[in-house]
Amino acid sequence: WSLKLAPEQADLIQESGMHEIAAHGWIHELNTALDGPTEERLLRQAVDAIEEITGTRPVGYRAPSWNHSPNTLRIVRDIGFLYESSLMADDRPYELVQNGEPTGMVELPVEWILDDAPLFNPRGNSYMNPRDVMQVWIDEFDKAWEEGTMFLLTMHPHVIGHRSRIIALEGLIEHMKSREGVWFGTHEEAARWVRKQAGMD
Repeated sequence: WSLKLAPEQADLIQESGMHEIAAHGWIHELNTALDGPTEERLLRQAVDAIEEITGTRPVGYRAPSWNHSPNTLRIVRDIGFLYESSLMADDRPYELVQNGEPTGMVELPVEWILDDAPLFNPRGNSYMNPRDVMQVWIDEFDKAWEEGTMFLLTMHPHVIGHRSRIIALEGLIEHMKSREGVWFGTHEEAARWVRKQAGMD
């Protein structure tokens, strides 16, 4: 829905060559409040809208509010996504399993501490200092780098998009660039790398 409201943003995102447009529901619906057919209809509607606007069919999905219903995994598999990115079973990518069977779908796991919203949304009468958030993320990144694993932030334009927070994000990125062997990739690139490394292709 957001892309339909501002389709010109799709051109900017695609022209940058650094980002990917994936599916994130239709209107940030709560999947657990929907029956299966409605959840599937809304997600297919989102996928079709993305393809219509961008010319590219999305290959990944992140559930609104990271909210999975009992139907979500079946639906994203039926649609044919390469990856899913809403779950927290590990801090490294893994293959999703459904009913005890491998799905062939990569999970790029999320973490609350790497989401801007819980850290920046007000607590009482105050916001968290952006430089404090930057340090939290630097510490999280440094450990991920030591372990040789993924570091995946979840950003919301209306949360991170304030000047002081952008400065903090830029500080984090500069710190990351200073580390040897760091690779900045899209979710699609990461999922394809995981599939190759795990022999899933």
